[in-house]
Amino acid sequence: MPCLWQMMSSTHDRLVRGLEALRPLAALIARLYVAQVFWQSGLTKLRDWDTTLALFVDEYHVPLLPSHWAAVLGTGGELVLPVLLVLGLGGRIPALGLSVVNAVAVLSLSEIAPAAWQGHLLWGSLLAALAMWSVGPWSADAWLAPRLRARLSARPGGRA
Repeated sequence: MPCLWQMMSSTHDRLVRGLEALRPLAALIARLYVAQVFWQSGLTKLRDWDTTLALFVDEYHVPLLPSHWAAVLGTGGELVLPVLLVLGLGGRIPALGLSVVNAVAVLSLSEIAPAAWQGHLLWGSLLAALAMWSVGPWSADAWLAPRLRARLSARPGGRA
């Protein structure tokens, strides 16, 4: 009869394998969730550009940038980076870029409601996880990487 330690170890190993199997799905869900939050914010800014510019002049005090440039760069980041994140193209770069957008949004407000603060913390945590552990195998990067390596190694003098 197996001892308690062996049973616990076996159960732990099965649990870890199960969680590892869920990692690609978790990364995809995180990418989709965070991307839709920033995409919707970018669309809102784009729909009423005059109000967006006014908010960047009066409410959002982005350090080191003129308000017009802050509005253009912030809105552009909220529209381009989520698409790259969903596709998993450039993997960690869009996650880091959206982390910057997220941090600047928090730092630019003189006051932030507790619920908004919690949202920014959640998005920042998900983006940090994606930046540190990658966007996962269900991504354009994972699909393209072996093809690019094969192409490079097929070149005369090429290295993979």
